[in-house]
Amino acid sequence: MDVSRWHRDQVWIYRHPVDMRKSIDGLCAIVRLEMNMNPADEGVFVFCNRARDKIKLLVWHRNGFWLLYKRLDRQRFHWPDWFSTDTVVLSVQQLDQLLDGYNLNGMRPHQSIRMAHAI
Repeated sequence: MDVSRWHRDQVWIYRHPVDMRKSIDGLCAIVRLEMNMNPADEGVFVFCNRARDKIKLLVWHRNGFWLLYKRLDRQRFHWPDWFSTDTVVLSVQQLDQLLDGYNLNGMRPHQSIRMAHAI
């Protein structure tokens, strides 16, 4: 699915598993109260369940919300594990890769280290 057609620059992934019975209002509450953001911002908010086989995207478009839902049959989404907060920001390209089943965890640079002195 090409989410870039909404011309979104930001993709925010919520770190914690979400009950997939939540609809627009419940996900908006998570965005407001736990992510400290406005759900009507120009971006895509992404949520996944504990088993990582279901994903929901919440998108504000002009005058209302889109709620997209994808359920995998036999596979799992590779949820990013480089969270330092409750939210991680991805590019639209990374979101497309995540939805297509790519493991983004292996597509990151090495961690920076601080040397006390040169060898």
